[in-house]
Amino acid sequence: MMTENKRTGTGFRLLLAGLAAVLTVLPAWTHTARAADAKTADLVYANWEEGIAYTHLAQAVLEDKMGYTVTITAADVAPAYAAVAQGDKDAFMETWLPVLHKDYMERYKNNVIDLGHVFEGTESGLVVPRYMVEAGVRTISDLLKDEAKKRLRQTITGIDAGAGVMVTTENEVMPAYGLTAAGYTLLPSSGPAMMAALKQAIARKEWIVVTGWKPHSMFGYWDLAFLEQDKDKVWGVGNIHIMGRK
Repeated sequence: MMTENKRTGTGFRLLLAGLAAVLTVLPAWTHTARAADAKTADLVYANWEEGIAYTHLAQAVLEDKMGYTVTITAADVAPAYAAVAQGDKDAFMETWLPVLHKDYMERYKNNVIDLGHVFEGTESGLVVPRYMVEAGVRTISDLLKDEAKKRLRQTITGIDAGAGVMVTTENEVMPAYGLTAAGYTLLPSSGPAMMAALKQAIARKEWIVVTGWKPHSMFGYWDLAFLEQDKDKVWGVGNIHIMGRK
C-alpha cells in the first residue's frame, strides 16, 4: 500500500512548485501566441501518471483562477511533439531532458520553445523488485546471468513504444550491455499495463524487470530499485519541461 509520506513527499512538492512557476509563464505565452482576445490553451500530454496529474492541475488553475478555456488531449510522445511543432497544440506537458527526449528536441528545436520545468531530479532506468536485488541482480549486467535470463524469459516489460525510456533502452542500453545479443526483447505496452504486470509479478514473487522512472507512484506502492548502470551511463538525473509552440 502507498504510504502518505511517499505520496506527499519532497517529489510531489517539487512538482507543484515547478508547475506554479510555469503557470506564471504559460498564460502570457498562450495569450500572445493566439488572438489577443482568445484566452484559450490547447495542451497535449502523455498518458503517464505524473503528466496526467499536473496537466489536469494546470487545466484547473488556468480555468478557475485565470479565466482560460483549456482543452487537454492525451497522445503518444511522437504525435504530441509533432502537434506542437506544427502549431496544432499549444504545449506538450512532459518533455524529459536532457536524455530521454533528446531526439525529439533535436528534430523540433526550431519549432518549439522551452516554457520551463515542472520537476527537478528525474530518474530513469530499468527497475526490479527489491527481492531481485537481494537475490543478486543489482546491475544491468546481472541480467545476463543464466538464472536471470531463465526467470525473466529474456523479456523487459516496457511502456508505449515512442517513450524516451523505451527508445534509449532499445537503441542504447540493450546493445551496450549485450542484452540484445543475449536474446532479450523489450515488450511495448502502456504505463497502466506495465503497472499491472509489475503488480502481478510482485504478488507472486516472480522476477520482472520494467522500464521505470521517478517521479512515479510505483515506488510508493512497492519496494523497488533501479538496476545500477555498471558500464555505459546512459541515464542520468534530469528535469521535466513544458514545450510550447513558436
